Amino acid sequence: MKKAKLLKYVILGLIAAFTATFFFEKKEKPKGHPRDYAEIADEGIIHAATEYNSISFYVDGDTLSGFHYELIEAFARDHGLKTALSPEMSFDKRLKGLSEGKYDVIAYGILATSEWKDSLLLTLPIALNKQVLVQRKARSDSDSLFIRSQLDLAGKTLHIVKNSPSMLRIRNLGNEIGDTIYIQEIEKYGPEQLISLVAHGDIDYAVCDESIARTAADSLPQIDINTDISFTQFYSWAVSKQSPVLLDSLNSWLSSFKKGKEYKKIYKKYYGKPFT
Repeated sequence: MKKAKLLKYVILGLIAAFTATFFFEKKEKPKGHPRDYAEIADEGIIHAATEYNSISFYVDGDTLSGFHYELIEAFARDHGLKTALSPEMSFDKRLKGLSEGKYDVIAYGILATSEWKDSLLLTLPIALNKQVLVQRKARSDSDSLFIRSQLDLAGKTLHIVKNSPSMLRIRNLGNEIGDTIYIQEIEKYGPEQLISLVAHGDIDYAVCDESIARTAADSLPQIDINTDISFTQFYSWAVSKQSPVLLDSLNSWLSSFKKGKEYKKIYKKYYGKPFT
């Protein structure tokens, strides 16, 4: 990889995360134990972790935006709470923060798999998404790097964000095609940085959420995102297993809020289609 380009992507990611944190009136929570809804209500602040990207949460000038940002803000508003939202790129750190009570909720799409159901409490589905392959468009009909079907993934190395839910799917896909698909986990980059690395030729393949890939493709016409890695699946938020009342509060609110015009407007704004 070209170090200059890598440094550029790292700096952009760090600036974005710092800017996001700076813009929030944020009270740092000491380490402790996971809280339930009563403790959150007493403080009047719900602490949430999310990822900084073009779908979840981002800063555009002096405006805060993002699907998960708008959703957690709406929940807090409807419950008389304030929000302290932390953009955390590492999924491991989000999990650790949740277990230590630093965060009350992971306000980011988590695949509703049995693996996470064993260790977390997951809300009702809040979004539909799927994992796609990000690669550069074929230079010719004989371009050997271009993946035309899932069978072509045999022996290839796919880059993913560390602990991405796509890891399990890629392993299963390898079993389905009867060959090995290598996985390279990247800890320091988010999905948008991986997409940029693909676009500029530093890596050949990455896997990420279709919603993020489609947004990136608008400004990176050299990438192809037409090979599905997974089927469309439900994504949820997560709370600690020690926070069952918080889960009930979130689910009760989601059950009602998802039927209203505000949710439908927010969902269409970021996903380009209604939630069905």
